[in-house]
Amino acid sequence: MPRAIFVASHSIFNKDSNLKMSELRKIEGALISVFDKDNLEPIVRELNRLGVTIYSTGGTQTFIEELGISVVPVEDLTSYPSILGGRVKTLHPKVFGGILGRRELQSDIAQLEQYEIPALDLVIVDLYPFEKTVASGASHADIIEKIDIGGISLIRAAAKNHKDVVIVPSKEQYPTLLSLLKDKQGNTDLEDRKALAKAAFNVSSHYDTAIFNYFNNDEEPVLKQSIQSAKVLRYGENPHQKGIFYGKLEDMFEQVQGKELSYNNLLDVDAAVNLIAEFKDTTFAILKHNNACGVATRATVLEAWKVALAGDPVSAFGGVLITNAKIDAASAEEISKLFFEVVIAPAYEPAALEILKGKKNRIILIQKPVALSKKTVRTALNGVLEQDKDAVMETATDLTPVTDRKPTEQEIADLLFAAKICKHTKSNTIVFAKDNTLISSGTGQTSRVDALRQAVVKANEFGFSLQGASMASDAFFPFPDCVELAKNAGITAVIQPGGSIKDQESIDYCNKNNVAMVMTGIRHFKH
Repeated sequence: MPRAIFVASHSIFNKDSNLKMSELRKIEGALISVFDKDNLEPIVRELNRLGVTIYSTGGTQTFIEELGISVVPVEDLTSYPSILGGRVKTLHPKVFGGILGRRELQSDIAQLEQYEIPALDLVIVDLYPFEKTVASGASHADIIEKIDIGGISLIRAAAKNHKDVVIVPSKEQYPTLLSLLKDKQGNTDLEDRKALAKAAFNVSSHYDTAIFNYFNNDEEPVLKQSIQSAKVLRYGENPHQKGIFYGKLEDMFEQVQGKELSYNNLLDVDAAVNLIAEFKDTTFAILKHNNACGVATRATVLEAWKVALAGDPVSAFGGVLITNAKIDAASAEEISKLFFEVVIAPAYEPAALEILKGKKNRIILIQKPVALSKKTVRTALNGVLEQDKDAVMETATDLTPVTDRKPTEQEIADLLFAAKICKHTKSNTIVFAKDNTLISSGTGQTSRVDALRQAVVKANEFGFSLQGASMASDAFFPFPDCVELAKNAGITAVIQPGGSIKDQESIDYCNKNNVAMVMTGIRHFKH
């Protein structure tokens, strides 16, 4: 249970007019309510050095006494014991009056004198660890007990009265406080107090957001996010744009080498991580501008790399590389022949790392097994769009054959392989695949026909035959011209969601030309 330390002057508020006019405040009385006493000792010793009277409760009282510093029980201030199993101890007028009393207001001073309430110029709080308790998998009852009431009230009260009171809302601000105690001998100016008040409201709003999101299991349409970790990037998508990443990259990756990830790097890495998650067998993917330009599944990383690179070696230049298997030395040797920005793998052989480190600017990431968000959020117009992440991925049992000729086992494997890539490619998109290999794709076009034509051109440019290849489309074909173009290019099997009023025309063409088509009923737009 959290304990409280009270540091208070026995005198009533200083009525000196000079004090009232000055922004400088000397800490003569304070309150500290801490769950965790780590790093508290230096602060307590400085308060003692400055001659501050310390009030405390429970374990904190014992902690301070063991430091050889005299302590007065808080009950002596409130004339009330801690009750309800510790739920109520600091919630008392003599505590909050000492915090909220306005030093320049004579009526406040008079009331505080009347009720013998000492001024509290410093409040230090360390809240119950609500988020950690939730993350630990604790029971609902245990989680509820970690909802801090007194602490959060102290933070808000002290921050509100920052004109007179110093608020230290978490252990993160301990160094700041220690500096004020040592360098300024316990004196603070308004800017000191205002900066700490901002930190306090950040702490309190984050805490309340975490509690709301825990309770919001019925998914009430309210968006609340609070991310305390932020990384200022070199710039955004372009040098004239400011960019910031909110989150803890270190939880997801160990960066072995390289410069800081840029805004665009992060977008590509995000796309790469989500794509590779679709594959269980050893797979290598190369991405450029959030789209795959090479993907292959093979028995070894080396084989997968060589085949993936062959799909589009031009686009691969300066790309982001990712695999779901350990990179060995032989693979690293081949990979190092290409100029790339980022390489991601769950593990590397020591020799492989040394090879990849040969170019110091290469960003080398070890991916950790971290669960990704199930939601996507982006700004739009004067608001925000939120949606469930597209977590659906078709399997063989989800395929509905609609043509007279049914796809072969190999075609089914190729269709599913193509569908995985298609799902993670910008719309409108067409993907050609054969033998667990991305042959080519048409990405981000304004018409599906244009996407298909682009894919055909790319395949031809790199010398790939489309004879016997399979095609995936992220959405339905509005006209049969797509399947006609695909057939003429050599495609023998097609996967698409269906749903067009002219589906039958596409089916009829496939039947006449011995093309197998399956429908899934699932669209995978990615805008």
